[in-house]
Amino acid sequence: MAKQFDVVVIGAGPGGYIAAIRAAQLGMSVACIDAWSTGDGKPAPGGTCTNVGCIPSKALLQSSEHYEQATHHFAEHGIEIKGATLKLDTLLGRKNNVVKQNNDGILYLFKKNKVTFFHGMGSFAAQVDGGWSIKVSGASEEDLVARHVIVATGSSPRALPGAPFDEKQILSNDGALSIPEVPKKLGVIGAGVIGLELGSVWRRLGAEVTILEALPEFLLVADQQVAKEAQKAFAKQGLAIHTGVKINEVKTAARNVTISYNDAAGAEQKLVVDKLIVSIGRVPRTEGLGAEVVGLKLDERGFVAVDEDCRSNLPNVWAVGDVVRGPMLAHKAEEEGVAVAERIAGQHGHVNFGTIPSVIYTSPEIAWVGKTEQQLKTEGREYKAGSFPFLANGRARALGDTTGFAKILADAKTDEVLGVHIIGPMASELISEAVTIMEFRGAAEDIARICHAHPTLSEAVKEAALAVDKRALNF
Repeated sequence: MAKQFDVVVIGAGPGGYIAAIRAAQLGMSVACIDAWSTGDGKPAPGGTCTNVGCIPSKALLQSSEHYEQATHHFAEHGIEIKGATLKLDTLLGRKNNVVKQNNDGILYLFKKNKVTFFHGMGSFAAQVDGGWSIKVSGASEEDLVARHVIVATGSSPRALPGAPFDEKQILSNDGALSIPEVPKKLGVIGAGVIGLELGSVWRRLGAEVTILEALPEFLLVADQQVAKEAQKAFAKQGLAIHTGVKINEVKTAARNVTISYNDAAGAEQKLVVDKLIVSIGRVPRTEGLGAEVVGLKLDERGFVAVDEDCRSNLPNVWAVGDVVRGPMLAHKAEEEGVAVAERIAGQHGHVNFGTIPSVIYTSPEIAWVGKTEQQLKTEGREYKAGSFPFLANGRARALGDTTGFAKILADAKTDEVLGVHIIGPMASELISEAVTIMEFRGAAEDIARICHAHPTLSEAVKEAALAVDKRALNF
């Protein structure tokens, strides 16, 4: 006999497991189905983010940053380390332990909140009395009936045509997190978040890294003043970034990969590397979901088609996260998961796409929320801009990391904050103040009038707000 639930969530990534927990908090009976497994076949909830994305990449970024500091920068602090060696297996092992801690943490949260977890593939079987029949395929088969279904199946890396991932020489984000030895030469196709972060990891550990980007300018999605500062910093570190590239062919041999491409000037070029990371975007993961069985509508790009409230074309079927429109960000998925659970409970869930922050965890870190200068110019909106360099920030000087600046864009008449862009130390943490101010439609003057502790990096944000009115105090 099928097990009955108020809500069944398919997928336990950031959107799915958060939706399941919130629905359970609201008094519903909830099941969550997820197929991710550890190497020994045990459940590994958390999706791409926990297993091969956000969490392991940040662990490697932290470890590689420590290694670079120890080998190149500790002497500036009077700490001399001779003969520092890299034990890559230990470094990768630490990353795996961090991932496992997160997997186990989610399983604990399911137990704490009385969410029933099923390890396997979840798919639609039919519409039945009382809702939807969901089949679980795994070590054991299960039949569930759900009054509401939340699809949170996430996304998969997009392969380069003619060059499928083998995770040995041509790597997705998955393989790029587990290279068994530091390559002498590493190629990266795609200068987005994944390409820049993983390229940075392996450069710090000793690889010669070349990044090939199809777009004509670097980081077009970011504010261009920030993008120029980032490109300058990365070039100084040794990341070779080429934009305006057209990839013609990728060939693998026994020990290397050859990329034939045309550069921005149209000239034919060849790059020979030991390993190639391909990070050219991601595609929604709906294979095996059974969408066609029940008539769940997918759009022309393969995403589950939803309205602004994440409702699909089927009654009581919802979808969140990477499998629907909008930015493919873990925190966006979490917000949608909470909102959908609350809508099912008759509440008014809220997601403001205009205040979803973006972060690149390189060094320097890059973070932004809201509009860029180029967007405001295109819209014809009058604005004021204020910026403040970390070079003039006391805490940044003490840290020995003064690269970058904080920048605030505000409406020319109302002073409402329209966008905040930060490149520099701990930008990922500093951006939250901007998100909060913008969510409440606050003004640059609000930030400028709030007391910030001294000495802190956050003072750079306050000074940028003061600079909007041309009254910065420390620069």
